[in-house]
Amino acid sequence: MRLLFLGDVVGRAGRTVVTDHLPGIVANSRVDFVVINGENAAGGFGITEAICQELLDAGADVITLGNHAWDQREALVFIERQPRLVRPANFPLGTPGRGADIFTATNGARVLVANLMGRIFMDPLDDPFAAIDRVLDGLTLGRDVDAVVVDVHAEATSEKQGLGYHLDGRASLVVGTHTHVPTADHRILSGGTGYMSDVGMCGDYDSVIGMEKDEPLARFTRKIPQARYAPANGAASLSGVAVEIDDVSGLATKIQPLRLGGELAETWPELLGDAPSDLLAAI
Repeated sequence: MRLLFLGDVVGRAGRTVVTDHLPGIVANSRVDFVVINGENAAGGFGITEAICQELLDAGADVITLGNHAWDQREALVFIERQPRLVRPANFPLGTPGRGADIFTATNGARVLVANLMGRIFMDPLDDPFAAIDRVLDGLTLGRDVDAVVVDVHAEATSEKQGLGYHLDGRASLVVGTHTHVPTADHRILSGGTGYMSDVGMCGDYDSVIGMEKDEPLARFTRKIPQARYAPANGAASLSGVAVEIDDVSGLATKIQPLRLGGELAETWPELLGDAPSDLLAAI
């Protein structure tokens, strides 16, 4: 099977690039399952029910969250009735929603999607290593589920890499989100798990990690807040990673980045088939 993971959707620009490109990718490419991190989709902070539905309608099968999960307070309520919205599994016991679940891909494959939040330079939540061990307890990749996808929403690449190696051979894909800048370390680990430290964001890269530049620069240079952070709304890039997963073992056989539109150099994963016609001729 072929799986596509798209990074943090930031504000209106990020939503627009997803709704512009993803339906065509799903309709015309060899992709069986799509996961999107949507925790910055509502004005850069959190997600609303309407925006969640917009991303699902565009082609997402599952939407993951992170440290901004509850910035839009309505998420605490609607997550209970939206089974395809997944928050970090290491939130404290009793937190609304679910940290992992098993979903069905278009090809009939059973895909477990889990969301974790890091603890280094972030809120001190429960141990993400122990949390994912609990999620996977009793489940064998290739027998009980056909694929396992883990979104590690974390600041430190060391923590993301640690979780990647901790899950090597037990997950199809371990991918980092949160820092909004795509890394160049996409690879298959020795045990067969696809890994990338950060998939990047779906948003305007003429920004400071998706936010209009003036306010972050003012805070960096003067240490005085001038205004609220606001998402940049220029031409956005769609950033993600595609993974080919063995139908028997559930392990990754190929992993390739995807970037479309905006300021970043465009690249198309050949494992999804022919590139869209509007991709730059140089690719």
